[in-house]
Amino acid sequence: MTDPRERLDELQRLQSLTEAGGGAKRVASQHAKGKLTARERIDLLLDEDSFVEIDRFVTHRSTEFGLGDQQFPGDGVVAGHGRIDGRLVYLYAQDFTILGGSLGEAHAGKICKVMDLAVRNGAPIIGLSDSGGARIQEGVASLGGYADIFLRNTLASGVVPQISIILGPCAGGAVYSPAITDFVFMVRGVSYMFVTGPNVLKTVTHEEVTFEELGGADVHGERSGIAHRVFDSEPECLLAVRELLQYLPANNLDEPPVVDSSDPVDRRDESLLDVIPRTATQPYDMHAVIASVADAETFYEIHPGFAGNVVVGFARLGGHVVGIIANQPAVLAGVLDIDASVKGARFVRLCDAFNIPLVSFVDVPGFLPGVGQEHGGIIRHGAKLLYAYCEATVPKLTVITRKAYGGAYDVMSSKHIRGDLNLAWPTAEIAVMGPKGAVEILFRKEIGTADNPEAETSRLVDEYTEKFANPYLAASRGFVDDVIDPRDTRPRLIDALRTLRTKRDRNPPKKHGNIPL
Repeated sequence: MTDPRERLDELQRLQSLTEAGGGAKRVASQHAKGKLTARERIDLLLDEDSFVEIDRFVTHRSTEFGLGDQQFPGDGVVAGHGRIDGRLVYLYAQDFTILGGSLGEAHAGKICKVMDLAVRNGAPIIGLSDSGGARIQEGVASLGGYADIFLRNTLASGVVPQISIILGPCAGGAVYSPAITDFVFMVRGVSYMFVTGPNVLKTVTHEEVTFEELGGADVHGERSGIAHRVFDSEPECLLAVRELLQYLPANNLDEPPVVDSSDPVDRRDESLLDVIPRTATQPYDMHAVIASVADAETFYEIHPGFAGNVVVGFARLGGHVVGIIANQPAVLAGVLDIDASVKGARFVRLCDAFNIPLVSFVDVPGFLPGVGQEHGGIIRHGAKLLYAYCEATVPKLTVITRKAYGGAYDVMSSKHIRGDLNLAWPTAEIAVMGPKGAVEILFRKEIGTADNPEAETSRLVDEYTEKFANPYLAASRGFVDDVIDPRDTRPRLIDALRTLRTKRDRNPPKKHGNIPL
């Protein structure tokens, strides 16, 4: 009988082999590109010594095209579970040093197993992507592996948080897994995502473009909106994921984590009296309002580089997590356009799926006019934001700081679409449109026959502003629950959150709605 100690020696040898990845030469090549290895990334992401690996000895079973001579334990992906701030997470990290991190049947099977465990045990799933794509030598088995993952991404959506961290190439069919997940984080100079690469584009469409220009981190963080956050380094990115998880529940049946806040719940901020400019068309930064109302230094912005006319992110009020969506007057006057509507709708549905109350700060002059917007489908895309707000059953709190005009007033969590508490500052203007536009329509004949049309227009605008550009008509109909001193915004919102913790609201039974995608 073999000495048990010899068996342990063999186990340790094999364990060391799995931890060596593709070997010292390939690890050095990974570092030379400014990239960490899969295991180094896991060590940075998780609490110290908390990682528990599964399937470390799995290998592929293919012998075609010389693959039989390229057997590596783990098959190019490290999978298992660990802790972040003591909370359970499941994860997988593709290892580019082994067969370029390419996805084959066994590789995909490991990912599917860890995803199934995450859903079964109600914990977030984090995927670290660094892969050359489908393992061509395995043919359709590789494609089937991708589809198996896509199905699990879809079934897990809204059940457990899914976070994709792109730390290398992610191309072809591989991009659709991150696209389904809740968050996509990328790193400049390291991360690339595209359906079709530069070489194929050059051949087929004769377009010459670099990897960075086609699918780099800034492209997806600012133009396509695929990346929710973009960073300068891998450690910075991984630290941000740890921070993000502080705002998310483990699953759709849990509540978000609550912390003790040293910021007084009854704090009144004098600076809010000076936020709104005296001139109605003058911009201001809605970040200042959010920072003044939320618990100190708790705002975690999502999509900061994309569709800047709407600000979305997580914050805390009295230690409780809220999702914030706010028009941004400093960008395009806070108008709603195609990108802002989609950005907002996606965030509202995420918060509703994971029991995170919504706080909306409204200063919106309407939807962006123009041929480009109309032909691009602003009606359909704007309806996404409306649908998301209507569908949401979490507590919904709204503060109108200045403009709330036209259909955009309705869309931005108005009382009419089940807003639970709708507040307005005295500076709020709630109307079908701005005073000048309204006057030019209502008094077109009077202005046209006036001796001095400009003076008459100015007089009528002042008269209309005095009568209609205020929150009191809406308040008189109960469309606004209260008009408040801006300094009372924080304590009023925290009090509302307390009263709404037992809120019960359900949508009619159905398989699912048909959001205007």
